[in-house]
Amino acid sequence: MNPDLLDQTLLAAEDLSLFGRDPWWLVVVKAVFCFAFLMVTVLFSIVWERKVVAWMQLRIGPNRHGPWGLLQSLADGVKLMLKEDVIVKRADKVVYVLAPIVAAIPAFMAIAVIPFGPAGNEISIFGQRTTMQLTDLPIAMLYILAVASVGIYGMVLAGWSSGSTYPLLGGLRSCAQMISYEIAMGAAFASVFLYSGSMSTSTIVEAQADRWYVLLLPVSFLIYIVTMVGETNRAPFDMPESEGDLVGGFNTEYSSIKFAMFMLAEYVNMVTVAAVSVTLFLGGWRAPWPISTFWEGANHGWWPMLWFVVKVQLLLFFFIWLRGTLPRVRYDQLMKLGWKVLIPVSVVWLMLVATVRALRNDGRDFSQIVLYVGGAVLAVLLLSFVADLFRGRRERAEAEAAEAAEAEQGGVPGAFDPMAGGFPVPPLPGQVLPQAPRRRPRRDRELIVSGGTNTDSDGPRDGKEADGV
Repeated sequence: MNPDLLDQTLLAAEDLSLFGRDPWWLVVVKAVFCFAFLMVTVLFSIVWERKVVAWMQLRIGPNRHGPWGLLQSLADGVKLMLKEDVIVKRADKVVYVLAPIVAAIPAFMAIAVIPFGPAGNEISIFGQRTTMQLTDLPIAMLYILAVASVGIYGMVLAGWSSGSTYPLLGGLRSCAQMISYEIAMGAAFASVFLYSGSMSTSTIVEAQADRWYVLLLPVSFLIYIVTMVGETNRAPFDMPESEGDLVGGFNTEYSSIKFAMFMLAEYVNMVTVAAVSVTLFLGGWRAPWPISTFWEGANHGWWPMLWFVVKVQLLLFFFIWLRGTLPRVRYDQLMKLGWKVLIPVSVVWLMLVATVRALRNDGRDFSQIVLYVGGAVLAVLLLSFVADLFRGRRERAEAEAAEAAEAEQGGVPGAFDPMAGGFPVPPLPGQVLPQAPRRRPRRDRELIVSGGTNTDSDGPRDGKEADGV
């Protein structure tokens, strides 16, 4: 696209005067539609997940409630609401009740700034012309990050207020996991901001008129895909709810409608992050490439909503596919991926994107930009290779010196004391537990009579010494 034409498009899209002019009843109608869209999508996603996982495991899945089992999730919701609502004795009751609400409400709020259609293409609702978006802000993406961060408090408070050990551990895990992955997510968002020149969701979609950002920013898209799975606590990153070692995570002590609200928050977050991914990287409401080329009306009227819903459902299928395919990772692997892989890669990629944008704004040719960026990448790789080479030599020398010192002292190489901190800990990779002393043979052990010391006053039994049995 011509840069001048792109600037004009962005300036036109940045004008948010189309929003905020709706009458109050139309705002209510659009808000109810957003809420209903999330609820219906969640009900469908639960059934779809059970059906797809059953298909992957050669099972039938739910097929009793409604046609093809489509009403199964609705029946489960009614069942949860009718169950007994138990509040444990040691719980902080006020926080215990508020925690599910704090987790669920922010999940619904992010959909308010997601565009279901173009801002310039108004539709008619009860004779009133309006846009297919509840509202938009110049900092809409910061609003999404803010409301997504509030949901973390619900999980942490749920674990703390339960008055139990395992929910507390689940809440702490959830907090650490979300904070770790939100840093890389923010860096992925920043790359989109640099290319679109705005934080407004409608402007970001308008900027993808010529090419979707999944093609221009593939690394940012991959980083966001990984971080959105970690943000929603979905498999294989569902460590806060790991039933294998935490019984159930932060929601262990919850039942009835409060437990259902946590499950609702998880699935609504899935829909929200999928909608954000579609908006930022997959063209938003725009029709896919083959359709948009030969059909001029594909992006007008109510059709944009169809393309948006289809893209969201494809990403939800990706969530389900991951759950049915990959095993749960260990928590140290989860943190290592977040802090040692995603964050450095996202920061380096953000620097490259900023460099390319600065060179483009300076009027540089594309071939020159590729030459400069490629040369910088090769220089960094060469320096890192040399640094790793010298560091590897130093580490090998230190390891050999440590082994020699341990051999002189008669110790075991790599051994460590598991009780050094006052409580037993498992060995880390590269550490070896000290060899346990062998038990004495049975004939060398003495029989200690229960209730007192052994004596020979009773004499031998059946020709055998009493203490030799």
